[in-house]
Amino acid sequence: MPTLVQASLEPRKTPVQARATVSVESILEATLQVLLEVGQSRLTTTRVAERAGVSVGTLYQYFPNKNALLQTVMDRHLTEIVQVVESACAGLHGQPLAAMAEGLVREFLRAKLGNIRKSMALYALSNDVDRVRILKKTTGRNRAAITNMLRTSPQRLRIDPELAAEMLADIMAGVARRLVESAQPKQKIEAAQRELVVAAKAYLLACI
Repeated sequence: MPTLVQASLEPRKTPVQARATVSVESILEATLQVLLEVGQSRLTTTRVAERAGVSVGTLYQYFPNKNALLQTVMDRHLTEIVQVVESACAGLHGQPLAAMAEGLVREFLRAKLGNIRKSMALYALSNDVDRVRILKKTTGRNRAAITNMLRTSPQRLRIDPELAAEMLADIMAGVARRLVESAQPKQKIEAAQRELVVAAKAYLLACI
């Protein structure tokens, strides 16, 4: 049963009409824009509503407070990354492990760091937007997609593919986190991607 805190973070309702859908999309895009401009502490529902071109009352029809807004924006961002990983893994089924490692790393970093300012802003959100729960959900999907991919490789792993997938996902997440936390992430992405491909290939090939 959801706790009162969790319930307060959930969107109030799901839009069903085209106009309502447009309003919600405008609100979420405005939330991200305001977050990038002023940060989490200065973001308010009033500022978001003004940026979205809707009344505060309209905003509250869908989101009870600013944390619900931020939770939804973060959830969508991480879900988009998961979908890229799932698509990449599906496209790599049946490939050698080295090809899997390179293709997965490149697509993951492209999705994770393609908009570095967005990733940095969302990474900096405090845990009161339920970041831990969202990360747990999306991490599970990532690992499942990688596990299923590894099981199709013609090179048989000597360890459980699920464990290999967990290690590979953690390696990628760790590098991405370091880049997001760094002072000049854009200048480091290319080199980090190159070295991460090397590390991912070496790890998987060591598992056969």
